[in-house]
This record gives sequence, structure tokens and C-alpha cells, in this order.
Amino acid sequence: MNKQNLLIAFFTLTALALLATNWFTTTPAVAAVSVKDRDYQVVTARVQTGGDAVYILDNRTGMFGVFTYDPSARRLTGRTAQPIMNAFRTR
Repeated sequence: MNKQNLLIAFFTLTALALLATNWFTTTPAVAAVSVKDRDYQVVTARVQTGGDAVYILDNRTGMFGVFTYDPSARRLTGRTAQPIMNAFRTR
């Protein structure tokens, strides 16, 4: 086996290893998801203080709730639950 064949075999094995690594890696979780069904709407978003928030709207009752996840404490906390019309009220 000469030097050229050895390099071709090396690069082929490297390409196969990179292809296998790319094929089997998991995709990271993304928290920018919106789910809408007949009764509920759920939206996730980033919060300025760090972590993520889940906004849940109940279409039947017109209530919405906000829950935040604190990654340092590893805890889900309920922030508010009120009628959706309060968000559009003018002062």
C-alpha cells in the first residue's frame, strides 16, 4: 500500500466518522414553540431575567396564566392568572 492509497483510506474513514457523528447527534431543545388547539393555546418564550416562560390561554373561560422556569433553582413558578381582557384594558 503506497502513501496515496493510505491517505485516501484515511480521508474516507474520517468522512464516514463525521457523517456518522452528524447523523446521530441530537438536536438541541428550542423553547420558541406555539401550540394551538380548540380549548387552549400554549406559547413558550425567553424571559429577561433568565429562564423560560410558558403562557397558557384558556379559550373557553378567557383566562390566561404565566409560569416561569428558574434554571438556577430548577423550579417552575406560577406568576399570574387573570382574564385576558385585563391585558387590553386602557387606563
